[in-house]
Amino acid sequence: MESKQKVLIVDDDPNITELISLYLNKEGYLTKFVHNGNNAVKAFQTFAPNLVILDLMLPGMDGYDICKEIRKISNIPIIMLTAKGETFDKILGLELGADDYMVKPFDTKELTARVKAVLRRYQPWDDKNKQVVVPNLTINLSNYTVIYFDKKIEMPPKELELLYFLASNSNQVFTREQLLDRIWGYEYIGDTRTVDVHVKRIREKIKETDYWGIKTVWGIGYKFEVK
Repeated sequence: MESKQKVLIVDDDPNITELISLYLNKEGYLTKFVHNGNNAVKAFQTFAPNLVILDLMLPGMDGYDICKEIRKISNIPIIMLTAKGETFDKILGLELGADDYMVKPFDTKELTARVKAVLRRYQPWDDKNKQVVVPNLTINLSNYTVIYFDKKIEMPPKELELLYFLASNSNQVFTREQLLDRIWGYEYIGDTRTVDVHVKRIREKIKETDYWGIKTVWGIGYKFEVK
């Protein structure tokens, strides 16, 4: 039930945390807020939220490091909420595993809508057989591992999810917008270069073979081609 879902709010401004909490409580969410970055990961582990709203500029550990620490142990949705609105900051946040990115000042109703949308689209990876196997490559989404020529390849969650999604829909072409919508769980309005960056990094870690590879379809997007 959505009324039982929990949201952890990490922001150093008490007025912002109380405002967000007020609106989310009205929508039936349980909330907890933290004002210091050093307490965020511990609060995440004890509160066990369904979603995190995360500021970047915090006393103690910053939002980027908190995001990285959470991604080591969980794939639950993270919405970054920050005054840092440059494209670079947005791309970095998404690369580290954030599912959405909002810039302050923000509209509380829009944030609430995004919380609902991200939670609605979030699907925990609980299928024991959620893996794709092609010659010399195994992508396992149940334990977030990639085996390439018998070697384990380290990949951040979003890179692995993007690779898995393309490989599990082999030979099908997807636009950058479709990939953002599917992997990041929302319709990202703005720069779609984050997909290009992720594909570039995946290609650096796993080179295409005679049997498969991530292909660029010029003017459209990408596909995982299996011959």
